[in-house]
Amino acid sequence: MGDLAALSGRLQRREVSPVELANDVLDRIEAENSRLKAFVGVTRERALAEAAQAERELAAGESRGPLHGIPYAVKDLFDVADEATGAGSHLLADNAATADAEVVRRLSDAGMVLVGKTHTVQFAFGGAGINHDTATPHNPRKTDHYVPGGSSSGSAVAVAAGLVPLALGSDTSGSVRIPASLCGITGLKTTVGQISRNGVYPLSPTLDSVGPLTRTATDSAIAFAAMRDATAPAAAAQHDRSDPSDLSGMRLAFVETFFFDDADPAVVAAVRAAGDVLAELGAEVTSIGAPELNEVLAGLRARTVQAEGYAINRTFLEQHFDELDPVVAHRMADGRELAAIDFVEAFEAWKRIGRTFAERTAGIDAWLAPATMIPAKPVAEVDADLDTYLRINGQYLRNTSIGNRLEWCGLSVPCGDSDGLPIGLMIQAPPNHEQVVLRIGAAYQHATDWHRLSPARGG
Repeated sequence: MGDLAALSGRLQRREVSPVELANDVLDRIEAENSRLKAFVGVTRERALAEAAQAERELAAGESRGPLHGIPYAVKDLFDVADEATGAGSHLLADNAATADAEVVRRLSDAGMVLVGKTHTVQFAFGGAGINHDTATPHNPRKTDHYVPGGSSSGSAVAVAAGLVPLALGSDTSGSVRIPASLCGITGLKTTVGQISRNGVYPLSPTLDSVGPLTRTATDSAIAFAAMRDATAPAAAAQHDRSDPSDLSGMRLAFVETFFFDDADPAVVAAVRAAGDVLAELGAEVTSIGAPELNEVLAGLRARTVQAEGYAINRTFLEQHFDELDPVVAHRMADGRELAAIDFVEAFEAWKRIGRTFAERTAGIDAWLAPATMIPAKPVAEVDADLDTYLRINGQYLRNTSIGNRLEWCGLSVPCGDSDGLPIGLMIQAPPNHEQVVLRIGAAYQHATDWHRLSPARGG
């Protein structure tokens, strides 16, 4: 399946019908999901009804906009009326939602066609994408079983495999950007408050955000416009340029503090080369140090996400511990040990560090770094034992988690590969500057083809 923008044009010109498209998508999911394990469930009846309605409306010249008739999927944290919100756990298999999540309702209002729900790491708590309880989706960039990244694992796989042009994810410490990076697609981490979280199963009410996974930054921009909450803070305007690939006047900076430390050499080389491309497009690209960020990294040991996750899932952890995914249960249980004063002090420190960094980067539009330290690894390697999992999971989470704590928005776009495994460039900016990172990402993709690589095919 092509990108969302091109597919939208075909639908609006009536070169393809929403019903034909929905049937094609549903058939492909049925054919490929046994291998990819992207979908936990398919909403066939709803999809065909929504597609039929879109077809009638488009035929009558009643377009609802660029998303009308487009198929999409949602992570299994998002409520869908009459479907279970499983959050990656069999313990919630009967947790049927009575109404759609607010963001799902907004996309329905835009005329989209919901085809199903995608697998997630249990309780959205993991960066590698492994789930021992339900399923670990198959990274479509390799025929062997490689991790897809998490926790929005199934959503990334569905988009990367070409099953849908858009899937919804959530991002608490990198759960949109990590799988986007490892699967070679585009993932937008939005500022908390830009997109409603009503009807989305929480991990950390303080840090959770909702964002789209798509093939391109242009597609993410289209989706973001429809997903934004009516009461969201005003988004900062992008630089106005008639040429979308012209970045002249924009100031970008590599953040050298720890983001590149111990990263795979292929990752470092690809991200540095992406900076060269952005400079060729007219941006001023510099480098900065930010030693205050080391304090944020050290503060991750405060286990604030574990504490909020434990509070939300306490019943499961205390009454069904042995039924939970061990790589989730053992980490989340640590949250019971966090004292309230430590929790408060951690958030106060993040605010202080954020102010220091904002002063340091005054006049800089966005900052650049690798989305992940390392590309995808084989599931068997990551899952060799608990200690190995914890080490590699931490490597996937390190670079992205800072942005959540400092309230940045961010975008991961493909910028290279290592032996067929995608590498992601992370573009980050201050809160509510989504249009800025999307603008930079779109310009980069206008000049490169990394986002056009096809998935591997295999049995």
